[in-house]
Amino acid sequence: MPIYAYRCSSCGHAKDVLQKMSDPVLTTCPACGAEAFAKQVTAAGFQLKGSGWYQTDFRGGTAAPAAAAGATAAATPAASTSTDSGGGAASAAPSAPCGGSCACH
Repeated sequence: MPIYAYRCSSCGHAKDVLQKMSDPVLTTCPACGAEAFAKQVTAAGFQLKGSGWYQTDFRGGTAAPAAAAGATAAATPAASTSTDSGGGAASAAPSAPCGGSCACH
């Protein structure tokens, strides 16, 4: 449940209230009884727990370069076969550890 900050414009009393989103907005000040109690605009606060999406996805750790290196390794043999001018697939020497028997060659 969210915590809402309320403030009375009549007496200045401020209070944080834990209530459901579906609960009605409070209007009566608990300190002076005036109908001037209103919600305040506050910044939202949250906390990431666990390993965190920043560390695994956006920090630039070892996971992203490994995936990029695999993509460039797969693109390199395909580029050398497509630039071959007439020898066909038999003349292309397998340069990958797969031995040329995979679909990337």
